[in-house]
Amino acid sequence: MNDKFLNGRVAVVTGASRGIGRQIALAVGAAGAQLALVGRDKAMLAESLELARKAGAQAETYICDVRDEAQVRKLADDVKSRFGRVHILVNNAGTAIRKNVIDFSLEEWRALTDTNITGVFLMSKYMVPLMRGQGYGRIINLTSIMAHVTSTGRGVYSATKHAVAGLTKALALELVDDGITCVAISPGFIATDLTAPLRADPAKNTALMAQTPMHRWGKPEEIASLALYICSEAAGFMTGNDVLMDGGWCAQ
Repeated sequence: MNDKFLNGRVAVVTGASRGIGRQIALAVGAAGAQLALVGRDKAMLAESLELARKAGAQAETYICDVRDEAQVRKLADDVKSRFGRVHILVNNAGTAIRKNVIDFSLEEWRALTDTNITGVFLMSKYMVPLMRGQGYGRIINLTSIMAHVTSTGRGVYSATKHAVAGLTKALALELVDDGITCVAISPGFIATDLTAPLRADPAKNTALMAQTPMHRWGKPEEIASLALYICSEAAGFMTGNDVLMDGGWCAQ
């Protein structure tokens, strides 16, 4: 692939302030895409912006809570005003609460489902109209190995990720005639800020690595490389599927 094969493309990345979202944004920006960096943490988003611009990417930041329809609608208007169109949408924003299903309060349930499912729905609803009519489009939804398996304390999170995987399939079929593909990525245990407490706990870290056939944590850059491939013309026949990158976890 040409190093700048995304020249002329516009990418909207949610959860772009850190971790996997930041690395995906930097990867597509390095490949030539103009970036709309979306998140809620203004300071961390500014760091992502600085890194993107240092790498030569044209980028802007947008503070937006993907759970809020009015904010997402305004985001779409602002992105259209600045960039005119969208080619790539990365739905990465997400959250996790670890506790058994029946121990969840309704407020906690809604906090998880509103971010992990409703956010993907709203971003897709308002960004897809900016993607149509170009003969090319990519929607990448970040799911998890918990879209394939589950464990004690991860039930509600797992349910949200199963839902995103199903939504990915539905969008893929609905948008196929527009030339827009929709692919999910299911990471395993990746070394990010979100997993820092697990990595810092010797017992939990040892247990997780023992269950991971490759016996190491994944890197955000590895997920970003997969996302970059999905954005390429080489992946034009890939849609409606969920790609695992989990060090072999789900193969067991």
